[in-house]
Amino acid sequence: MGKVHPQAPFSSSPTEYFTSKQETFTIWMKSLILNGYGCTVFDSNGRIVYRVDNYDCKCRGKVYLMDLKGKILFTILRKKFRLLGLWEGYRSTGKEANPDRPGFQVRQRFRLCRGRSQCRVIVGQEKNQTQQYRIESLSSKSSYKILDKSGRPVAEVKRKQSACGVVLGEDVLTVVVEPFIDHSLIVGLLVVYGLINRKM
Repeated sequence: MGKVHPQAPFSSSPTEYFTSKQETFTIWMKSLILNGYGCTVFDSNGRIVYRVDNYDCKCRGKVYLMDLKGKILFTILRKKFRLLGLWEGYRSTGKEANPDRPGFQVRQRFRLCRGRSQCRVIVGQEKNQTQQYRIESLSSKSSYKILDKSGRPVAEVKRKQSACGVVLGEDVLTVVVEPFIDHSLIVGLLVVYGLINRKM
C-alpha cells in the first residue's frame, strides 16, 4: 500500500504562512485521532503543518483549523440558511477567535450543471481590503481550483500521485499554492470545501 507521504515526521518548526515561491502540500482527508474526523496537511518535506480533528461527529457546524501544536488558526462556523450554504472563518488572535468579523466567507452556489459546482469566497470584511475568490470544481469533487477575481488560479487541488505515477485514493490530495498567497487561508477554504462535500 502506498504511503500518504513518503516521510512524515512530527516537526515543531514554525510554519510559514507566506512564501515567495510556489508551494506544494499533501492533504490526507483523515484525522490523526483514532475514530475522529478531519484532515491532516503535510508540507513538501513531509512535515505536518495543519490539522483538523473532530472527535464526535462528521460534518460539524463548528471546526477548528490548527497547526501541529494545536494552536487554533481559524474557527470555521456554518451559518444556517434555508436555501444557501454559508460558512465563515474567524482568524484566531491569541487564544480566542476574532469575534468582530470573519476573515473569510464561503457561499455555496446552486449547481447549474452536473459534475461542476462553484463557491463564492470573500476574504476580509473591510471595504478597502476585501478580496474575492471562487472555488470551482473540475472533473470531480477531488479536483478543483481556487481562482481570484480575474480568474487567475491561486491554488489547484487534485488527487495525489506517488513518485512512480500511481494515483492514490480520493482522500489523498495534492495542493499547489501560488507565491505570496496565505497558506493557512487556502487550507481553511479547502476545509470548508471538504465540509460542503461531506469529506470530513
